[in-house]
Amino acid sequence: MEISKHIPGSFCWGELGTTDQVSAKKFYAGLFGWEIKDVPMGPESSYTILQIKGKDLGAIYQLGKEQLDQGIPPHWLSYVAVESADAAAKAITAAGGSLMMEPFDVYDIGRMTVAKDPTGATFAIWQPLKHIGAQVKNENNTMCWNELATRDLKAAKNFYGKVFGWNFVTKEDEPVTYTEIYLGDPKERNAVGGMLTMTKEWGEAPPYWNIYFAVSDCNAIVNRAKTLGANIHVPPTDIPNVGRFALLQDQQGAFFSVINLIHLS
Repeated sequence: MEISKHIPGSFCWGELGTTDQVSAKKFYAGLFGWEIKDVPMGPESSYTILQIKGKDLGAIYQLGKEQLDQGIPPHWLSYVAVESADAAAKAITAAGGSLMMEPFDVYDIGRMTVAKDPTGATFAIWQPLKHIGAQVKNENNTMCWNELATRDLKAAKNFYGKVFGWNFVTKEDEPVTYTEIYLGDPKERNAVGGMLTMTKEWGEAPPYWNIYFAVSDCNAIVNRAKTLGANIHVPPTDIPNVGRFALLQDQQGAFFSVINLIHLS
């Protein structure tokens, strides 16, 4: 689905920070058929825009020395659209979150910051100027869902409800207790993401936001990912009335999920 504007509070961009930008471009282009558009960021660096049919859907960049020195691993970062990055930053700190940097302008295309929620998960906010974020979502080979894995669901719901005005519906009668995130009235079925509680099986993994990419055939994409060097952490698994998904890790260590949604089949 092509997008001309993201509703504030909805996820608008996915960005991969990696230790090997060249290899990551080859991996994801081979996996999803994404087009690569490198935008120079200096004499020796570039920001890679990922596209489908010329429409932006996300990006890849090389983690810098400062980030690596801080122990930041390769990761996909979820961005949430906001009307004002400065107002959102104040709401984040007021609700118990922390800013990893103060809001700043990204040239003339937008204003942003990166933050951490009280449970430890990192996310970004984006105030669009000349660039709205993803120009296509919710179709095959594009971002379709964003999911928080946390060890304190109550604290997470309290925080994000205050910051973005999200509403929540927790379903406890499913195989796994799951919380859906809504903009406005849940009766309108405008879910923008989900949350789940991390169990002891997760080990010492930190809370994080996971990005899902829609695919037409989960089994086929997982097999392709294997040939490209990915690790499979959760093999293709059916979610009743939703679709079939898998949790993958690319060659540099970044996690992401793929899902064959029933309504896109």
